[in-house]
Amino acid sequence: MIVLVDSDILIEVSRGNADIVSRWINLSKADALVLYSPVSVAELWAGARPNEHDILNNLFRALQCAPMDEETGRQAGAYLRRYRKSHGLRIADALIAACAVAHNAELWTRNRKHYPMKEVSFFPPTVQ
Repeated sequence: MIVLVDSDILIEVSRGNADIVSRWINLSKADALVLYSPVSVAELWAGARPNEHDILNNLFRALQCAPMDEETGRQAGAYLRRYRKSHGLRIADALIAACAVAHNAELWTRNRKHYPMKEVSFFPPTVQ
């Protein structure tokens, strides 16, 4: 199993949300490759307080960054074209969705409504 962790989950883990941390621990015990997107790095560092820098460094060291390439960008652009007006899709979410699809990863997010694409599979498969 491959799981791409969305920015909102990474924020909750870094802040010690007990429910999310419990799920995080269970995922770490499973036979899963846990990835994050470079977009999430940008989002978390943009809002990081100085006292959170060490936590973020340690969090990202524990995971693997999913590479993004031109094809990922093209897919994100197609998602924006299709869902920007109807669903208010933002570029960050389009890139994260395209990254998840490119790596055949399930997306772990608390904001499933941000990802209306049929190609996106979610972790866990049922609503949290």
